[in-house]
Amino acid sequence: MTFRLPKPRKTADARIKVADFLGHAPQDCAKKLQALPDWPNIEALLLGLADQSPFLWGLVRRDPGRLVRILQMSPDQALDEALHRLAACDEDQCGEAQVMSLLRRAKQETALIVAWADLGGVYDVVAATRALSRAADRFVATALRAALRLAGEKLALSSKERPEQDCGLVVLALGKHGAMELNYSSDVDLVVFYDSRARALDAGPGAKANALRLTQHLVKLLQERTGDGYVLRVDLRLRPDPGSTAPAVSLDAARHYYETLGQNWERAAMIKARPVAGDLALGFSFLGEMSAFIWRKYFDYAAIADIHAMKRQIHAARGHAEIAVAGHDLKLGRGGIREIEFFVQTQQLIFGGRRQLLRGARTLDMLRQLEADGWITALAAVELSEAYVFLRGLEHRLQMVQDQQTQRLPADNAALNQFARFCGYGGAAGFSADLLRRLRAVEKHYARLFEHAPGLDSRAGNLVFTGSADDPETLETLREMGFRDPAAATEMVRGWHFGRRAAVQSARAREVLTELVPALLEAFSKSGDADSGLAAFDAALARMPAAVELFALLKSHETVRQFFADILGGAPRLAQVIAHSPHVLDAAIDRGVAAAPMQESAYAERLAAYAERLALFHDAPENIETFLDAARAFAAEENFMIGLRLFAGLIEPDQAAQAYSALAATMVRASLDWVERFFAAEHGRVPGGRCVVLALGKFGSREMTATSDLDLVLLYDFDAEKPESDGAKPLHATVYYTRLTQRLIAALTAPTRRGKLFEVDMRLRPSGRQGPLATQIASFRAYQLSEAEVWEHMALTRARAVAGDAGLAEEAQAIIESSIFIPRDPAALAKAVRDMRALIGQQKGEGDSWDLKLAAGGLLDIEFIAQYLALAHGGEAPSLRVTATRDILAAAGRAGFLDAETTEALLKALSLYGNVTQWLRLALSPGADPRQAADGVKRRIANASGLPDFALLERELAETRKEARRIFARILTKVGRRMEDGASESRRV
Repeated sequence: MTFRLPKPRKTADARIKVADFLGHAPQDCAKKLQALPDWPNIEALLLGLADQSPFLWGLVRRDPGRLVRILQMSPDQALDEALHRLAACDEDQCGEAQVMSLLRRAKQETALIVAWADLGGVYDVVAATRALSRAADRFVATALRAALRLAGEKLALSSKERPEQDCGLVVLALGKHGAMELNYSSDVDLVVFYDSRARALDAGPGAKANALRLTQHLVKLLQERTGDGYVLRVDLRLRPDPGSTAPAVSLDAARHYYETLGQNWERAAMIKARPVAGDLALGFSFLGEMSAFIWRKYFDYAAIADIHAMKRQIHAARGHAEIAVAGHDLKLGRGGIREIEFFVQTQQLIFGGRRQLLRGARTLDMLRQLEADGWITALAAVELSEAYVFLRGLEHRLQMVQDQQTQRLPADNAALNQFARFCGYGGAAGFSADLLRRLRAVEKHYARLFEHAPGLDSRAGNLVFTGSADDPETLETLREMGFRDPAAATEMVRGWHFGRRAAVQSARAREVLTELVPALLEAFSKSGDADSGLAAFDAALARMPAAVELFALLKSHETVRQFFADILGGAPRLAQVIAHSPHVLDAAIDRGVAAAPMQESAYAERLAAYAERLALFHDAPENIETFLDAARAFAAEENFMIGLRLFAGLIEPDQAAQAYSALAATMVRASLDWVERFFAAEHGRVPGGRCVVLALGKFGSREMTATSDLDLVLLYDFDAEKPESDGAKPLHATVYYTRLTQRLIAALTAPTRRGKLFEVDMRLRPSGRQGPLATQIASFRAYQLSEAEVWEHMALTRARAVAGDAGLAEEAQAIIESSIFIPRDPAALAKAVRDMRALIGQQKGEGDSWDLKLAAGGLLDIEFIAQYLALAHGGEAPSLRVTATRDILAAAGRAGFLDAETTEALLKALSLYGNVTQWLRLALSPGADPRQAADGVKRRIANASGLPDFALLERELAETRKEARRIFARILTKVGRRMEDGASESRRV
């Protein structure tokens, strides 16, 4: 499908921009443009770019002559000419800086050529992706050739004119680049292999060091941003075991890895591998050797089961939510590009071993071949192909707007409508209808994947756990079901039958268990990590005094049983909640509960209804202990439901954070109401007395996790002329509100038979532990204006009222804003923030890479950057007066206090940390080391970040921490250096 020309949203403004462009362009350029036969369409496209694509419009305005040159040729001719000019990079006098400039200018021209041909309907998606891939091939080859030439005598190259000949190093393109399906603004997945015995590399420090240096230089030439931008973002993480290998891997090490450790997802990745630079003959030879690894001669049912598990993991990660257009991820969302690619690649892995025609790299070609071979229906081939072309076209237009690697549609309706017009639609309605039709078609065919595949739906075989000896057929059945250690699994189940766990010591429990075990084991086998799921279930039984209720529920509901197995293998902490309170699983089969709103008002309504059902508000006499039990039961169930939705992919991690925070606010408000009511019954009320509870920290910024504590401050006010309460046991207001605060803390933290609500931290109140628990509003104002330290003002950037008197809440907010958003010495502020971060590092350590908050370059660094920006600029820029770290950073970027690249890097890091943290708190108990977690847990944590395995996640986190710390140092030292330089200049004067 070819989209129509972009339609400007503000045509008059666009015409002004185009007229201004023509007016300021060299006169001959403007005349040549307007003299072109296709000028009406050219003008229409210029209007669309001026209104809709800052990136492309910038390229147009920057060099009008370039646009004229491009439009005087066909797109293919223009691209050939642009790439041909890269030959200058091979000349002896062409240094590194010139090579980088030539490459970047060629990239700009390529971007404009392909975009113009795509938007103008000259290129379809296939032609556009092929052109982008062809250009990327040339960029990578040119960069490597330059790196080899510039290495000079450090290498023993056989040919100065053709340095890549027999150089012993080859660059493979994987992913969309390898398949000649490259996106408009995409990373390129490259893998660098080298021959450790190659003569060209053996000079000087040796092949390994030379290959590493060449790879690093290649990445620099392509990726480093200069005044001309960048060429390609390079991703080297598809190499063997990237967490423990250098960016360049020897061929010997690669062969050994793939032979002994290679996984099915790596087989799928290698389908698209293609040599693009360096010693191409070496690359083709290596891929020939890899054929046996990628393509299995016979049907491999163990591999099929693994692939099937991969499919289930994708479903588990994305959930079963209704497809929505606004905010939908065209790549990873339901019915998206990833599902089409997975649909094709998995069947290639299964059937390609016997059918060479199914070994192609391009998705559309393979859909046609799968149909020709009878593996899919003609309808599936047509609908998936048409959807693929449509979705890839939308993906390109998304990326053309700002040259960003994004596949997510705008979540805002106005922005979505604007994007629809960029795609040539009149508005969002027609766009949404066309998109939903494709997404649902993909979802339909993807759901049927392997529906009738042999062996995937077979029932469990022989399962005998009686006696003391292992049954050989049972071991084989468990092995076929996917258990890595069938003997250990057998011993564990046999122990249950022997009553080795308290939960299964009753005759009724063992009776239900006997009926449940086959279905339970089958559920574990489908969970993706059968052994871990079984071990987690055994651990849960060890903590449970009884299990009949849980067993009966699992036996009766297949859906609940499978979901429970998935949770056990992927989120043991969440499974502990189920083991303690099996009734919470009822929500898994109650669609009404699972779809309930997650706003504060909705939680308040449900809490009131819950309490009414327990006759707390009306018929029964009021009882604070009963309320505390009810509050804990309600909060536990709702907290579990948030985690359940996150686990199932029904909500994103940031939505979970907001939901946890909304639930906490509801519980604090309800607890304060009840505590005040019972406290007043005993001590009366203070005349004119008011109080408000402020939330700070993660609670204040709405970034809570499943296990977050609550940072609280309670403020109060009263009539100074009538300071005593009017009850039977009167108290002075100061004592009154101090004791009320103590009661509130107890209501939130005291353990009852239903457990605790939250842990509460009051240390952020004025004067910390030395200050009173409750603070009078006047004292709070005086303290913040004259005594508070910078770190206390930093904490207040995340303060918001969550309970209490609305009028006092407004006063408190006004005090906070007038206290913290004041003119400040930037150097002194930056130094204070740096010193506070260093002090925390000294006191609490920053060396644990999995302490995502405290690690150097971790979450705390980013939060401190945001808080610094809020304090430094919040006075002049009210948009920074928000509590969420993400919102502060985004506002700072929009206001120009951060450049676009830094803003993007910080937001990306914050998103990664937030996603991983949410899953860590969901899946593991506090203090657990994720490196010691079960494979299923690690895999889910990695998948939550869009990565296939835990090793890749660790590498991503390490790189992110390094970049975040670099940004932290740069932002919080440049102000100080500038001020120091100014002071030095003053002293010289």
